[in-house]
Amino acid sequence: MSVIDLREYGADFTANPYPYYAKIRAAGPVHEILTPEGIPAWLIVGYEEARAALADQRFGKSTSFIDFEFLELKVIGPNLLILDPPDHTRLRKLVAGEFTGRRVEALRPRVQQLTDELLDAMAPAGRADLVDSFAFPLPITVICELLGVPAADRDSFRAWSNELVTPTGAMTEEEAVRGFGGYLDELIEDKRAAGPADDLLSALIATRAEDGDRLSLPELRALAYLLLIAGHETTVNLIANTVRALLAHPEQLAALRADFDGLIDGTIEEGLRYDGPVEAATYRFAREDVAFGGKVVPAGSVVLVGLAAGAHDPGRFPEPDRFDIRRDPRGHLAFGHGLHYCLGAPLARLEGRIAIRTLLERFPRLELDPEAGPLEWLPGLLIRGTRRLPVVW
Repeated sequence: MSVIDLREYGADFTANPYPYYAKIRAAGPVHEILTPEGIPAWLIVGYEEARAALADQRFGKSTSFIDFEFLELKVIGPNLLILDPPDHTRLRKLVAGEFTGRRVEALRPRVQQLTDELLDAMAPAGRADLVDSFAFPLPITVICELLGVPAADRDSFRAWSNELVTPTGAMTEEEAVRGFGGYLDELIEDKRAAGPADDLLSALIATRAEDGDRLSLPELRALAYLLLIAGHETTVNLIANTVRALLAHPEQLAALRADFDGLIDGTIEEGLRYDGPVEAATYRFAREDVAFGGKVVPAGSVVLVGLAAGAHDPGRFPEPDRFDIRRDPRGHLAFGHGLHYCLGAPLARLEGRIAIRTLLERFPRLELDPEAGPLEWLPGLLIRGTRRLPVVW
């Protein structure tokens, strides 16, 4: 297979990329491609190769050694997703203590309260866009409260975030990044002036390591930027994609309803594997010529690790296109692997379990809205999901 131009696959690929990934994988686990945006890259579609690439330091995240500049790095600052050790190690160490299992578990009552309030508001209408009414406001409220972002500002950075992750064309990428950056500068300065408070951003401002190390303003800004975007965009689609899969597989939905206690954890993990919220991991770059998966990836190349493609590799998951909440999906790569494993994984799992269980308990006759028309799939290779998910009950 020569260079594969994903643009030739059109809307079918965006709606259901898995048959295309299977065809590509049949010719080998690593391929040179053009992304839907026309960017030359190397795509990894085999499970074992994807897992290995995520932990292979020959594929770096920093752009310091190549001629490639992220607008976010220039305007916002260095976040964890575009840093390598030792810089990545230092920043992650300063932040990791705020995302322990104990701290996340303490959020359970608030997540349940927010879930109940959102469903109370939805209930009288008998129909809703599940993304706009539930899957978006739950995680965005949780991460905003956790960071200490005022509720009145959330619509603004939802618009910025949408343009950066799943562009609508409402504004340019630069307008979105600069809007986000300017907002965060003001928020951080306000919190510095206000002094200690019980929120994560205030805690990060005050954080000092044992050696006196602390976060600079660009580091704080970039970290808040990453947490706000990653802290809601992925969980929105974890919830919506898993609900969509359940509604499309009535026998699995019936099994879950019959045994929430026994099957809710497996449902979330299978949802993450079957149609997870991140289709391909954020860019990596070959630090040198890398012999990998039977190919040689030239130094400086963009490398995309196909998380969704790997999750449908029959060599790792038998009958991968079958949605089965009783499957053992351990080892799925929805949260990554290695140094860049998602810090927010425990929080996403908590929100997903509470949201989906409570939704299905509250609305026993939930179904896709038969009058809604075709779904609009999110563009690009980063986030997997639909802009809306119309449902009735």
